[in-house]
Amino acid sequence: MKSQLAFLVCLPCLTASPAAVAQDTGDEAPTPSLPPLTVTLPRGAAPPLAVPASVDVVYGDQLRNSNLAVNLSEAMGSVPGLQIQNRQNYAQDLQLSIRGFGARSTFGVRGVRIYVDGVPATMPDGQGQTSNIDIGSTDRVEVLRGPFSALYGNSSGGVIQVFTQDGEGPPRLGFGIAAGSYGTWRESAQVSGASGSVDYLLSGSHFETDGYREHSAAQRNIVNGKLGIALGDDSKLTVVMNGVRIRADDPLGLTPAQYAQDPRSAPIATQFNTRKSVDQMQAGLIYEKRLDASNDLRLLVYDGERSTVQYQAIPPAVQVPPSSAGGVIDLHRDYAGLDARWTTRGLLAGRPFELSTGLAYDTLDEHRRGYENYTGTVANPTLGVRGNLRRDEINKVHNLDPYVQGQWQIADQWSLEAGLRYSTVDFDSRDQYIRPGNGDDSGAADYSRALPVVALRYSPTRDLSFYGTWGRGYETPTLNELSYRPGGGSGLNFALQPSVNDSVEFGAKARLAGGLLTAAVFHTRTSDEIVTNTSMGGRSTFRNAPSTKRDGFELAWQQETAGHWRTQLAYTWLRARYSDAFCAPLPCTGANTVPAGNEIPGVAPQAFFASFGYVPPEGWRAGVETRAVARIQANDMNTVSAPGYAVAALYAGYLLKWERWEFNAFARIDNLFDKQYIGSVIVNEGNGRYIEPAPGRNWTAGLGAAYRF
Repeated sequence: MKSQLAFLVCLPCLTASPAAVAQDTGDEAPTPSLPPLTVTLPRGAAPPLAVPASVDVVYGDQLRNSNLAVNLSEAMGSVPGLQIQNRQNYAQDLQLSIRGFGARSTFGVRGVRIYVDGVPATMPDGQGQTSNIDIGSTDRVEVLRGPFSALYGNSSGGVIQVFTQDGEGPPRLGFGIAAGSYGTWRESAQVSGASGSVDYLLSGSHFETDGYREHSAAQRNIVNGKLGIALGDDSKLTVVMNGVRIRADDPLGLTPAQYAQDPRSAPIATQFNTRKSVDQMQAGLIYEKRLDASNDLRLLVYDGERSTVQYQAIPPAVQVPPSSAGGVIDLHRDYAGLDARWTTRGLLAGRPFELSTGLAYDTLDEHRRGYENYTGTVANPTLGVRGNLRRDEINKVHNLDPYVQGQWQIADQWSLEAGLRYSTVDFDSRDQYIRPGNGDDSGAADYSRALPVVALRYSPTRDLSFYGTWGRGYETPTLNELSYRPGGGSGLNFALQPSVNDSVEFGAKARLAGGLLTAAVFHTRTSDEIVTNTSMGGRSTFRNAPSTKRDGFELAWQQETAGHWRTQLAYTWLRARYSDAFCAPLPCTGANTVPAGNEIPGVAPQAFFASFGYVPPEGWRAGVETRAVARIQANDMNTVSAPGYAVAALYAGYLLKWERWEFNAFARIDNLFDKQYIGSVIVNEGNGRYIEPAPGRNWTAGLGAAYRF
């Protein structure tokens, strides 16, 4: 009740920032403040107002202006239905979910597909990350929610696509620096331009922080590049590349008692020196050709590798059994894929018709090894170092997804859109660590589902659109979720099944009074929801729950006046619950039965964002933001929760354009009233260390300059 009251009390003070979201705008009769744009679907680009789904676009300058420009969470909180939190832990990535999908993740991203310049940042098994996104060179971020997401295949509870800017004009050289509380520092540089048939962009940044909490220091280096070559008037070749290197301490979570005593402490993490390192490089090639006035072809191929080493807080005594995988995870992943799509346009029964067919293939080869996280004896160990080998296996995953999507203008004001994707995901594991007490745990599993989507849209005017959409999606367990068996047995947990969901959404989009209003209601029923079985000592096992329900409502409003005053409001109501009782961990004892009707943990039932700011293209700019989030349950039993909170931020900046130079500066204060609150939770953490504290009042300031030759 207190969290709900706090949420309601903050409503009258909802105002906000120039980091506003350009949402659901189309290219038909755009207002001066909302420039024309398109969003990217499996069938190709389309104006968002013409898409029968909830879709938002956040521009790159909105991510960068008056922000540190390191994490998507800095400016994406204004997208309704998207819950994205900075854990203050760069060893575990952001906590990200869409309409409750992905909320169970204790690290990385689950249940939501992520793409960077068309290259999947979500692997074939459904595990993704945001750590390789370079905000400094981002052109836009598209967020698609609801049933339409199923057209992207496995783990499509929602879709986030990040696109790099195109180089244009004479060569441009830019650089920027920013600093903030807790020893935070970011420096970046970029070169871009275009000449003749070639455009190019190369961007890089270095980020480091001491961290808000003890043992949370981190460093991250990112490089991102894009090269476009026009091959005549009808085709283009685009080369994209991306790399990231991360070295981060892991502060782990806190128990409620530890949080009350000192929210910045990390007692277990310092004892075990928990930490993570990541090295990733990838490249992609995109070929687009207009065959004739009615036919287009698009081909994507990509390749990459990612190495991860993580030191966990697992006591040596727990690692004694022969089946233990140790306390150090060492992963090397090679991944690659292709996507081929053909689009044709014509008439069907005398009405405009568009059809796209394609094939996506993605593959992942993983070498997973586990080591003890100590040397010496169990009674007298040296912790936080690599010890004896305890696990060695080769895991392979691939998917093969043919898909088709069509749009038919069945009448002047009505359009019908339908699609089908048949997704097949194959897992294969070969055990190379066979010892007495640890047998051969090799095995294989195949998952496949037909994923249909159908939508009907009615547009009585060019500024008003109504739609209804139904779709079926599914989500396979990831390799990390298959990694450990319940009961402590070694090998992969192939008893875990994929979850299947049926979703329906009804929405409306309208241009009103120079602004844009969007609303959507939705219902999703999921069978075999993947849930936590146990989570202790840095090791989680999973099982299937019978069924869940997600019902929700999203509302958003954006307006920018001719005088450059911008307002953004976004509200989300989400009721995500277990429909049937289940036991975790197995077997059932009564005390471990999760009752039907319990809330799914990690999901905020209400969230509100508001911003108001003065954002001219040059000169002074300033604004205020506020965010409010209702109570979030931390475990399936709903016995521990993070209270709701509301926080505010202020920022100001100045942009000067002088001859060939452009200068900018900004400063901002977050958590203006120095509220102590829990920023995120570790869902179902078996040791009771659920809590990831958010920082108190903190500041950020930055400078940048660019020169156009």
